Amino acid sequence: MIADEIRAVFAAAGATGFVHAREVGVAEPRSAGVGADEPVVLASVFKIVVAVAYAREVAAGRLDPREHATVSARYRIGGIGTAGCADDVRMSWRDLARNMLTMSDNAATDVVFHRVGQAAVDAVLADLRLTHTRLLGCCTDLFASVADDLGIEPGDDPDATLSTAPAERVWRLAVLDPARTTASTPREITELLDAIWTDRAATPDACAEVRAIMAEQIWPHRLSSGFPGEITVAAKTGTLPAVRNEAGVVGYPDGRAYAVAVFTRAASLAERQPAIDASIGTAGRLAVEHLRRERELPVVPVPELAGGGR
Repeated sequence: MIADEIRAVFAAAGATGFVHAREVGVAEPRSAGVGADEPVVLASVFKIVVAVAYAREVAAGRLDPREHATVSARYRIGGIGTAGCADDVRMSWRDLARNMLTMSDNAATDVVFHRVGQAAVDAVLADLRLTHTRLLGCCTDLFASVADDLGIEPGDDPDATLSTAPAERVWRLAVLDPARTTASTPREITELLDAIWTDRAATPDACAEVRAIMAEQIWPHRLSSGFPGEITVAAKTGTLPAVRNEAGVVGYPDGRAYAVAVFTRAASLAERQPAIDASIGTAGRLAVEHLRRERELPVVPVPELAGGGR
Protein backbone atom coordinates (compact mmCIF):
# COMPACT_ATOMS: atom_id res chain seq x y z
CA MET A 1 0.00 0.00 0.00
CA ILE A 2 1.14 3.53 -0.77
CA ALA A 3 0.73 4.60 2.87
CA ASP A 4 3.10 1.86 4.01
CA GLU A 5 5.66 2.86 1.37
CA ILE A 6 5.56 6.46 2.54
CA ARG A 7 5.83 5.52 6.20
CA ALA A 8 8.86 3.38 5.41
CA VAL A 9 10.57 6.33 3.73
CA PHE A 10 10.18 8.48 6.81
CA ALA A 11 11.17 5.70 9.20
CA ALA A 12 14.38 5.08 7.26
CA ALA A 13 15.20 8.80 7.54
CA GLY A 14 14.53 8.93 11.28
CA ALA A 15 11.27 10.83 11.24
CA THR A 16 7.50 10.61 11.45
CA GLY A 17 5.76 12.09 8.45
CA PHE A 18 2.34 13.40 7.50
CA VAL A 19 1.43 13.76 3.82
CA HIS A 20 -1.46 14.72 1.61
CA ALA A 21 -1.41 14.94 -2.19
CA ARG A 22 -4.31 15.74 -4.48
CA GLU A 23 -4.95 16.73 -8.06
CA VAL A 24 -5.40 20.43 -8.65
CA GLY A 25 -8.48 21.76 -10.41
CA VAL A 26 -10.51 18.57 -10.22
CA ALA A 27 -14.05 18.67 -8.85
CA GLU A 28 -13.71 15.39 -6.98
CA PRO A 29 -9.95 14.99 -6.63
CA ARG A 30 -8.23 11.74 -5.97
CA SER A 31 -5.82 11.93 -3.06
CA ALA A 32 -3.09 9.97 -1.32
CA GLY A 33 -1.21 10.36 1.90
CA VAL A 34 -0.47 9.45 5.47
CA GLY A 35 -2.01 11.19 8.47
CA ALA A 36 -3.68 13.74 6.18
CA ASP A 37 -6.02 15.00 8.89
CA GLU A 38 -3.52 15.00 11.77
CA PRO A 39 -2.64 18.39 13.30
CA VAL A 40 0.84 19.51 12.24
CA VAL A 41 3.13 22.41 13.09
CA LEU A 42 3.25 24.72 10.09
CA ALA A 43 6.49 26.59 10.82
CA SER A 44 7.16 28.90 7.83
CA VAL A 45 4.56 27.19 5.64
CA PHE A 46 2.18 29.71 7.25
CA LYS A 47 3.76 32.38 5.04
CA ILE A 48 1.65 31.15 2.12
CA VAL A 49 -1.44 32.43 3.93
CA VAL A 50 0.23 35.77 4.62
CA ALA A 51 1.12 36.02 0.93
CA VAL A 52 -2.51 35.50 -0.07
CA ALA A 53 -3.62 38.18 2.40
CA TYR A 54 -0.99 40.54 0.97
CA ALA A 55 -2.05 39.86 -2.63
CA ARG A 56 -5.70 40.47 -1.71
CA GLU A 57 -4.82 43.86 -0.24
CA VAL A 58 -2.97 44.81 -3.42
CA ALA A 59 -5.85 43.63 -5.63
CA ALA A 60 -8.32 45.65 -3.57
CA GLY A 61 -6.25 48.82 -3.98
CA ARG A 62 -5.54 49.11 -0.26
CA LEU A 63 -1.80 48.56 -0.69
CA ASP A 64 0.55 49.91 -3.35
CA PRO A 65 3.07 47.13 -4.05
CA ARG A 66 5.63 49.70 -5.25
CA GLU A 67 5.53 51.69 -2.02
CA HIS A 68 8.59 51.20 0.19
CA ALA A 69 8.69 50.05 3.81
CA THR A 70 11.56 49.96 6.29
CA VAL A 71 12.78 46.76 7.90
CA SER A 72 14.27 48.04 11.15
CA ALA A 73 16.10 46.44 14.06
CA ARG A 74 12.70 45.55 15.54
CA TYR A 75 12.35 42.80 12.96
CA ARG A 76 15.88 41.35 12.97
CA ILE A 77 15.18 38.06 14.68
CA GLY A 78 17.63 35.89 12.81
CA GLY A 79 17.79 34.14 9.51
CA ILE A 80 18.58 35.27 5.98
CA GLY A 81 17.48 38.14 3.79
CA THR A 82 16.53 41.34 5.58
CA ALA A 83 16.27 39.35 8.82
CA GLY A 84 20.06 39.01 8.85
CA CYS A 85 20.99 42.54 7.78
CA ALA A 86 23.03 44.70 10.17
CA ASP A 87 21.35 47.93 9.08
CA ASP A 88 17.85 49.13 8.29
CA VAL A 89 16.61 48.09 4.85
CA ARG A 90 14.06 49.83 2.63
CA MET A 91 12.23 47.64 0.14
CA SER A 92 8.99 47.75 -1.81
CA TRP A 93 6.08 45.70 -0.53
CA ARG A 94 6.27 43.42 -3.55
CA ASP A 95 9.96 42.72 -2.96
CA LEU A 96 9.32 42.04 0.72
CA ALA A 97 6.59 39.56 -0.28
CA ARG A 98 9.03 37.91 -2.69
CA ASN A 99 11.69 37.60 0.03
CA MET A 100 9.08 36.14 2.37
CA LEU A 101 8.31 33.21 0.08
CA THR A 102 11.43 32.68 -2.01
CA MET A 103 13.98 32.60 0.82
CA SER A 104 11.70 32.53 3.89
CA ASP A 105 12.86 35.94 5.13
CA ASN A 106 11.39 36.22 8.64
CA ALA A 107 11.77 40.00 8.92
CA ALA A 108 10.15 40.60 5.54
CA THR A 109 7.30 38.32 6.62
CA ASP A 110 6.65 40.26 9.79
CA VAL A 111 6.70 43.67 8.11
CA VAL A 112 4.15 42.41 5.57
CA PHE A 113 2.10 40.71 8.29
CA HIS A 114 1.90 43.87 10.38
CA ARG A 115 0.88 45.86 7.31
CA VAL A 116 -2.00 43.58 6.29
CA GLY A 117 -3.00 42.62 9.85
CA GLN A 118 -4.14 39.48 11.62
CA ALA A 119 -7.76 40.07 10.59
CA ALA A 120 -6.86 39.92 6.88
CA VAL A 121 -4.92 36.71 7.44
CA ASP A 122 -7.79 35.18 9.39
CA ALA A 123 -10.18 36.20 6.61
CA VAL A 124 -8.27 34.03 4.13
CA LEU A 125 -8.77 31.00 6.37
CA ALA A 126 -12.42 31.79 7.02
CA ASP A 127 -13.26 32.40 3.36
CA LEU A 128 -11.69 29.07 2.35
CA ARG A 129 -13.26 27.28 5.32
CA LEU A 130 -9.93 26.06 6.62
CA THR A 131 -11.36 25.41 10.06
CA HIS A 132 -8.42 23.36 11.33
CA THR A 133 -5.81 25.96 10.38
CA ARG A 134 -4.72 28.52 12.98
CA LEU A 135 -2.14 31.32 12.70
CA LEU A 136 -0.98 32.74 16.01
CA GLY A 137 0.71 35.91 14.85
CA CYS A 138 3.92 36.06 12.83
CA CYS A 139 7.57 35.05 13.20
CA THR A 140 8.16 37.52 16.05
CA ASP A 141 5.39 35.83 18.00
CA LEU A 142 6.84 32.36 17.37
CA PHE A 143 10.27 33.54 18.53
CA ALA A 144 8.68 35.18 21.60
CA SER A 145 7.10 31.85 22.46
CA VAL A 146 10.50 30.16 22.33
CA ALA A 147 12.01 32.95 24.44
CA ASP A 148 9.30 32.54 27.08
CA ASP A 149 9.71 28.77 27.20
CA LEU A 150 13.50 28.93 27.51
CA GLY A 151 13.70 32.03 29.72
CA ILE A 152 15.66 34.05 27.16
CA GLU A 153 16.25 37.59 28.39
CA PRO A 154 16.36 40.70 26.17
CA GLY A 155 19.84 41.00 24.71
CA ASP A 156 20.52 37.26 24.90
CA ASP A 157 21.44 35.42 21.72
CA PRO A 158 18.36 33.22 21.06
CA ASP A 159 20.22 30.90 18.69
CA ALA A 160 22.98 30.30 21.20
CA THR A 161 20.49 29.73 24.00
CA LEU A 162 18.49 27.29 21.91
CA SER A 163 21.58 25.35 20.83
CA THR A 164 22.73 24.89 24.43
CA ALA A 165 19.33 24.26 26.04
CA PRO A 166 18.75 20.76 27.46
CA ALA A 167 17.02 18.53 24.93
CA GLU A 168 14.10 17.83 27.23
CA ARG A 169 13.31 21.55 27.40
CA VAL A 170 13.49 21.94 23.62
CA TRP A 171 11.10 19.03 23.04
CA ARG A 172 8.59 20.78 25.33
CA LEU A 173 8.59 24.05 23.34
CA ALA A 174 5.10 25.27 22.47
CA VAL A 175 6.21 25.90 18.86
CA LEU A 176 6.68 22.14 18.45
CA ASP A 177 3.16 21.32 19.66
CA PRO A 178 0.38 21.81 17.08
CA ALA A 179 -2.11 22.28 19.90
CA ARG A 180 -0.23 25.37 21.12
CA THR A 181 1.16 27.04 18.03
CA THR A 182 0.47 27.94 14.41
CA ALA A 183 -0.86 24.72 12.92
CA SER A 184 -3.00 23.04 10.29
CA THR A 185 -3.43 19.62 8.67
CA PRO A 186 -1.85 18.35 5.44
CA ARG A 187 -5.27 18.12 3.81
CA GLU A 188 -6.16 21.74 4.58
CA ILE A 189 -2.84 22.97 3.19
CA THR A 190 -3.45 21.18 -0.11
CA GLU A 191 -6.93 22.74 -0.13
CA LEU A 192 -5.28 26.15 0.30
CA LEU A 193 -2.91 25.41 -2.58
CA ASP A 194 -5.75 24.21 -4.81
CA ALA A 195 -7.62 27.44 -4.06
CA ILE A 196 -4.57 29.50 -5.08
CA TRP A 197 -4.06 27.52 -8.29
CA THR A 198 -7.74 27.74 -9.29
CA ASP A 199 -8.19 31.44 -8.42
CA ARG A 200 -10.54 30.75 -5.53
CA ALA A 201 -8.28 32.16 -2.81
CA ALA A 202 -8.36 35.70 -4.23
CA THR A 203 -8.79 37.49 -7.55
CA PRO A 204 -7.09 35.85 -10.55
CA ASP A 205 -4.34 38.50 -10.56
CA ALA A 206 -3.71 38.08 -6.84
CA CYS A 207 -3.54 34.29 -7.08
CA ALA A 208 -1.24 34.56 -10.09
CA GLU A 209 1.15 36.72 -8.08
CA VAL A 210 1.34 34.19 -5.25
CA ARG A 211 1.89 31.34 -7.72
CA ALA A 212 4.64 33.27 -9.49
CA ILE A 213 6.53 34.01 -6.27
CA MET A 214 6.23 30.44 -5.01
CA ALA A 215 7.69 29.23 -8.31
CA GLU A 216 10.84 31.26 -7.55
CA GLN A 217 11.65 29.58 -4.24
CA ILE A 218 15.40 28.99 -3.90
CA TRP A 219 15.48 25.78 -1.84
CA PRO A 220 15.94 22.56 -3.88
CA HIS A 221 16.67 20.08 -1.09
CA ARG A 222 13.18 18.98 -0.01
CA LEU A 223 10.13 18.63 -2.25
CA SER A 224 11.98 19.48 -5.48
CA SER A 225 14.55 16.76 -4.81
CA GLY A 226 11.94 14.09 -5.54
CA PHE A 227 11.01 15.29 -9.03
CA PRO A 228 13.02 15.43 -12.28
CA GLY A 229 13.75 18.71 -14.01
CA GLU A 230 10.90 18.65 -16.51
CA ILE A 231 8.44 18.81 -13.60
CA THR A 232 7.88 22.31 -12.21
CA VAL A 233 7.71 22.92 -8.47
CA ALA A 234 6.30 25.97 -6.70
CA ALA A 235 6.48 25.57 -2.95
CA LYS A 236 7.24 26.87 0.54
CA THR A 237 9.41 25.27 3.21
CA GLY A 238 9.06 25.38 6.99
CA THR A 239 11.71 24.63 9.61
CA LEU A 240 11.94 24.51 13.39
CA PRO A 241 13.90 22.25 15.74
CA ALA A 242 12.96 18.68 14.70
CA VAL A 243 10.45 20.06 12.18
CA ARG A 244 11.05 20.01 8.43
CA ASN A 245 8.15 20.71 6.09
CA GLU A 246 7.32 21.71 2.56
CA ALA A 247 4.08 22.32 0.69
CA GLY A 248 3.62 23.19 -2.94
CA VAL A 249 2.29 22.34 -6.37
CA VAL A 250 4.11 20.15 -8.89
CA GLY A 251 3.20 20.49 -12.54
CA TYR A 252 3.72 17.79 -15.18
CA PRO A 253 4.30 18.28 -18.92
CA ASP A 254 0.93 16.66 -19.66
CA GLY A 255 -0.87 19.56 -17.98
CA ARG A 256 -1.79 17.86 -14.72
CA ALA A 257 -0.83 19.50 -11.45
CA TYR A 258 -0.78 18.16 -7.89
CA ALA A 259 -0.87 19.92 -4.54
CA VAL A 260 1.47 18.21 -2.09
CA ALA A 261 1.93 18.93 1.62
CA VAL A 262 4.60 17.08 3.60
CA PHE A 263 5.25 17.62 7.31
CA THR A 264 7.85 15.78 9.36
CA ARG A 265 8.93 15.44 12.95
CA ALA A 266 12.45 14.12 13.50
CA ALA A 267 13.46 11.72 16.24
CA SER A 268 16.56 13.86 16.77
CA LEU A 269 17.19 17.55 17.39
CA ALA A 270 20.27 17.55 15.15
CA GLU A 271 20.43 20.76 13.14
CA ARG A 272 21.32 19.07 9.85
CA GLN A 273 19.32 16.03 8.79
CA PRO A 274 19.66 15.68 5.01
CA ALA A 275 17.99 12.27 4.99
CA ILE A 276 14.78 13.82 6.29
CA ASP A 277 15.02 16.68 3.80
CA ALA A 278 15.31 14.15 0.97
CA SER A 279 12.48 12.04 2.39
CA ILE A 280 10.10 14.95 1.81
CA GLY A 281 10.78 14.80 -1.91
CA THR A 282 10.59 11.02 -2.02
CA ALA A 283 7.32 10.89 -0.10
CA GLY A 284 5.81 13.60 -2.28
CA ARG A 285 6.84 11.78 -5.44
CA LEU A 286 5.45 8.45 -4.21
CA ALA A 287 2.10 10.07 -3.42
CA VAL A 288 1.87 11.84 -6.77
CA GLU A 289 2.97 8.79 -8.77
CA HIS A 290 0.28 6.78 -7.00
CA LEU A 291 -2.33 9.29 -8.13
CA ARG A 292 -1.03 9.23 -11.68
CA ARG A 293 -1.28 5.45 -11.81
CA GLU A 294 -4.95 5.61 -10.93
CA ARG A 295 -7.65 5.70 -13.59
CA GLU A 296 -7.62 8.67 -15.92
CA LEU A 297 -10.01 11.54 -15.26
CA PRO A 298 -10.79 14.56 -17.47
CA VAL A 299 -8.23 17.30 -16.97
CA VAL A 300 -9.51 20.70 -15.86
CA PRO A 301 -7.01 23.35 -17.08
CA VAL A 302 -5.19 25.13 -14.26
CA PRO A 303 -2.93 28.17 -14.42
CA GLU A 304 0.64 27.42 -15.42
CA LEU A 305 3.38 27.85 -12.84
CA ALA A 306 4.95 31.21 -13.53
CA GLY A 307 8.69 31.72 -13.69
CA GLY A 308 9.66 28.08 -14.21
CA GLY A 309 11.17 28.12 -10.72
CA ARG A 310 12.46 25.21 -8.79
